Amino acid sequence: MQENLSLYHIFYATGRTGNISQAARELYISQPAISHAIKKLEQNLDTVLFKRNSRGVELTADGQLLYEKVKEAFSLLGEGEESILHNHSREIPRLRLGASSTLCKYVLMSYLQNYISVNPQVRINISCQSTYQTLKLLDDNKIDLGLIGRPHKLTGYHFRPLLGIQDTFVATRQYLKNQQQLFPSEPLIHTATFMMLDEDNITRQSVNSLLKENRIELSHILEVTSMDLLIQFAKIGLGIACVIREFVEDDLAGGALVEVPMGFVFPVRQIGFVCRKKEEELPLLRQFFR
Repeated sequence: MQENLSLYHIFYATGRTGNISQAARELYISQPAISHAIKKLEQNLDTVLFKRNSRGVELTADGQLLYEKVKEAFSLLGEGEESILHNHSREIPRLRLGASSTLCKYVLMSYLQNYISVNPQVRINISCQSTYQTLKLLDDNKIDLGLIGRPHKLTGYHFRPLLGIQDTFVATRQYLKNQQQLFPSEPLIHTATFMMLDEDNITRQSVNSLLKENRIELSHILEVTSMDLLIQFAKIGLGIACVIREFVEDDLAGGALVEVPMGFVFPVRQIGFVCRKKEEELPLLRQFFR
C-alpha cells in the first residue's frame, strides 16, 4: 500500500484532468513519468485504469471505481490539514460577530472601524441574520457578540443599548398623489401596496402588533427581504414602505420620501450589543460594552 501512495497521487491528477499532459503540468513531472506511474499501478492492481480518447484519456470501469475511493481519501487528507491549520489559527485573537445586514450597514460599520484601528491584530468574522437567529448563535457559542434590536424578552444575556430607533411608513409624494387620483374616496390601507419585512423579522412583528392594536388591516402587503430594498422600492414609487426613520432621514429631509401617517405613533425601540452574561468584561468584548 505505501509504495502505491505516490502512484495514487499521479492517478488522481490524471483521472481528474482526463489528460496526461495537463496532469504532468500540474505535478511538475514529465509525461513519460505520468505514463510509467499509471502503467506501474495497473500492473500492481492487475487491471486497466484508463483508455485513450480524442481528448486524452478516460477512466475504465475499474478506473472509475478506484478514482472515487482515491478522491475520498485525498478529501479526508485535506480536511485533516485544514483542522491542523485551524487549531494553529486559534492562537490569533478572533472575534465572531452577528447582526442583520441592515444593522451591519447602518450601525455596525462605524463601530467596527474604530475597533479595528485599536485592535488590528484581531481576526473578525461576521455573520448576517435576524435578531432571533443571532441570539440562537450566541446560545450555541457560534458567535461572541451580537448587534440586535432588543426583543421584548431578553434573559441570560448582557445588553448594552446604543441608540433608539423608530419605525415609520414612507412613500414618494407622487405615489400618494397617484393613489388619491385613482381612488379618491378610498383609504390608503385598502388601496395602496404596503411593503414590509417578512414575518420572521422582529421589526415586522412589532409593526404587526401595533397594527392589530389599532385595528388596522392592510389589504395589499408586499414582503421584502431587506431594509435597503424597502427603502429603494419606496423611492422608485412602488408603494408605501415600513422602514426605520433614522435610516431614511436624508431622504425625508431632501424630499425624496415623505412620511405617511397611520393614526398612531410608533414606540422607540432599542438597538444594542448583546453577549452572554458575564462575558462583557472579556478583553475582546470590553470595548463594545464601555
